[in-house]
Amino acid sequence: MITPIIMAGGSGTRLWPLSRSGYPKQFLSLTGSLTMFQQTIERLNGVEHAPCVYICNEEHRFLAAEQVRQLGFEHGGILLEPIGRDTAPAIALAAFHALKTDANAILLVLAADHVIEDITAFHNAIDIAHKHADDDKLVTFGIVAASPETGYGYIKRGATLEDAFAVDSFVEKPDLATAKNYVESDDYYWNSGMFMYKASRYLEVLKKHRPEIYAACEKAMNVETLDLDFIRIDETAFMACPAESVDYAVMEPTCANSDGEVVVVPLDANWSDVGSFAALWEVSEQDDQGNSFEGDVQSVNTKNTLVRSAERLVATVGIEDLVIIDTKDSLLVAHKDHTQDVKSIVNMLKQADRSEVKLNREVYRPWGKYDSIDNGARFQVKRITVNPGAKLSIQMHHHRAEHWVVVTGTAKVTNGDETILLTENQSTYIPIGTIHALENPGKVPLELIEVQTGTYFGEDDIVRFEDRYGRT
Repeated sequence: MITPIIMAGGSGTRLWPLSRSGYPKQFLSLTGSLTMFQQTIERLNGVEHAPCVYICNEEHRFLAAEQVRQLGFEHGGILLEPIGRDTAPAIALAAFHALKTDANAILLVLAADHVIEDITAFHNAIDIAHKHADDDKLVTFGIVAASPETGYGYIKRGATLEDAFAVDSFVEKPDLATAKNYVESDDYYWNSGMFMYKASRYLEVLKKHRPEIYAACEKAMNVETLDLDFIRIDETAFMACPAESVDYAVMEPTCANSDGEVVVVPLDANWSDVGSFAALWEVSEQDDQGNSFEGDVQSVNTKNTLVRSAERLVATVGIEDLVIIDTKDSLLVAHKDHTQDVKSIVNMLKQADRSEVKLNREVYRPWGKYDSIDNGARFQVKRITVNPGAKLSIQMHHHRAEHWVVVTGTAKVTNGDETILLTENQSTYIPIGTIHALENPGKVPLELIEVQTGTYFGEDDIVRFEDRYGRT
């Protein structure tokens, strides 16, 4: 049985300000109504497989759980990495986990932030890969190169196998002239970062070539702790694990020291890793002028331009080949030819310790979300949405008081020793230092306006006494 492993780590810095470290691109709806993470799951419909296993970090755990819940699919666990250690250790954790329930598990390793338009071709490639993986081969999927891209690694094919090829070598990202030669030769594929192999075979090869990674992951997985939908591992053991990609740790050493053990299955399915806004423009629906607009956009004499507006009107006049991304708190304007350099802006913002790098103005939590509407020296205003049946933690603050006004729905409020129900247009006041809680007992979302007053409004001024999401 195939066990899909969906890796949902990464921060998507080249898609800032849409993608932030606290809400990265895989959890965004970039090319349709579903998020990229959800599209990756849906893409497996029609493939016989065991429940998916997901890998993400601690910070994104509730995003992943909620998006899986929205699809209504059973899952095989959400593995939490205490810290990012690249793909080789992440896949090792999943392999150890899969073997606990299926000694013959075959892993289908997928990234959560890819676009694949031709689902039939994708399923056919999985069928071919399954045969070779069942024969103890390490299989990778090579994307049939549509253009000489310098941002991808390449796979050089070797001897012909049944509907596939032995891998001759893995090649680093080339310069443009070399990439053109690769594409013209028809012997090279883009390295997709998708794989299939037996869990036991992967661990066998990992132990041979990177015993320190194997040992650290084995030790970490010896202590599995269930926490709601999440699987926590031994943090100390995993922290000691070296960081290395699966290509460097497993695929390349095996390819160099064996003949035909590593197999590439060609995949021609309109694939993209959406690694830049130029790539997003390419996979987005465009008008007859080559424009892709989303949100409130008005244009005159505009061509080949990508505009995303979250809230307000964006008007363009006489421009071409631009990217304009307008979010609630940040505006990016870039030429399409330079969108790979957005990462440099992110690095500058990190050095300046700007909050815009980490979070959008609208922040999602396991109970719902909040939008920071306004703030000043001694106040902050938020619009809070609490999902039906959800409850914020029982908490208190040392530096701020809070005023709550219900706009829609019903709020069950714990305010010190008192518990009250508030409906539309009703309000309450939470003094500094008072233990309180907010719950939505109804069947529709609860919306309220929160006005904080005081001297400090950081999220670290929350003392939690009880929390159904394990955040105490």
